[in-house]
Amino acid sequence: MFERQPTKKESLVHGTENWPSLAEQRHYSVQEVAALWQLSKDSVRRLFKYEPGVLAVSPRQRRGKRAYVTLRIPQSVLERVHRNISLVR
Repeated sequence: MFERQPTKKESLVHGTENWPSLAEQRHYSVQEVAALWQLSKDSVRRLFKYEPGVLAVSPRQRRGKRAYVTLRIPQSVLERVHRNISLVR
């Protein structure tokens, strides 16, 4: 249920050593990130869907209905993804 805190080595590698815990960080909605980065909501969902640290909240699934998932993206994850996709390849 609760996410494991990164080790010191993992923190240094991922650049999260100065961040408060994930629960204490500001969390962004997909719509906020889309507006901030000038991307579509679908693009933001694809970028963050399987990213470690992103909260995926899903209400109980009803039979025959589409499952909706709400994503909440912590500040540290937002910055990590931005760093990773802005690297020159």
